[in-house]
Amino acid sequence: MPESIDPRVFLFTALALLTVYLLLTWYRTAVAATRAGRRVDGWSEPPNFYENAVGFVTNFFDTLGIGSFAPTTSLFKLRQVVSDENIPGTMMIGHTPPVVIQAFIFIAIITVDPVTLITMLVAAVLGAWLGAGVVARLPRYKIQVGMGIALLIAAVTFVLAIFEITAVGGEATGLSGTNLAIAFACLFVLGALMTIGIGMYAPTMIIISLMGMNPVVAFPIMMGASAFLMPVAGLRFLKAGRYGLKAALGLAIGGVPAVLIAAFIVKSLPLNYMRWLVVVVVLYAAILMLRSAVQERRVMQGRGPHTGGFSGGGSA
Repeated sequence: MPESIDPRVFLFTALALLTVYLLLTWYRTAVAATRAGRRVDGWSEPPNFYENAVGFVTNFFDTLGIGSFAPTTSLFKLRQVVSDENIPGTMMIGHTPPVVIQAFIFIAIITVDPVTLITMLVAAVLGAWLGAGVVARLPRYKIQVGMGIALLIAAVTFVLAIFEITAVGGEATGLSGTNLAIAFACLFVLGALMTIGIGMYAPTMIIISLMGMNPVVAFPIMMGASAFLMPVAGLRFLKAGRYGLKAALGLAIGGVPAVLIAAFIVKSLPLNYMRWLVVVVVLYAAILMLRSAVQERRVMQGRGPHTGGFSGGGSA
């Protein structure tokens, strides 16, 4: 009797196909925009050093457990790399290739119950599909408020990590029954929130620890969920034109080698000093983002009741 096929083979196949589909759609969208005469930043010139460096640094430390969304949002905001309303879509699309590589690595080397893993992946993808559809239509000031709050939440999670104020967890590698249903609901919400810039690593670690699971399994669950939901959400941002092509390319080009170096060469680092630096940068960016939201809201109010919200198109 033939041996059963490892369920991870199906996950890897589905993830590869989904990622290829996103990349092809991304390419076709940029080509179509160019032919239509719309400006496509990054199509005629490559990403600059800063954009590539943001991709490298954020994905390097993401692989080691810090997370990439809050640092990316902060670094983009500090240098005004893309307009604020395009930051979520830019991260979703640009971070997809390096996060997919992380997912392959961590799902392959860390054992998780297949039913638990697939259930959480499905929940996160459904949440992201819903969340991206909402975020892609929001006016600029609402996105700025959402990202400002997301950055504040991220700063709190970094401080909790520094002082090791987290649930201890257990040794289980899977869930069932009521606990699995609760985890499904939690990952659905996290998937939706990720589209506004709230990273999944720290919340996922807390959830699985409270459920009595081994905290190590947060890596394949979080990376796998992110890898599946980011192409799905990215497709909606592509359709809405809410992203910056040049910056997204920088995240992808800089991020892929960073993941490989962190996973196979560096493997681990004392991260508390880096977390403190991230806390400072993230808090400063949160203040800037919320201040921008207040200024944008005042401008909108000055336009009168019939002007509506901001409806900015993307770069592609």
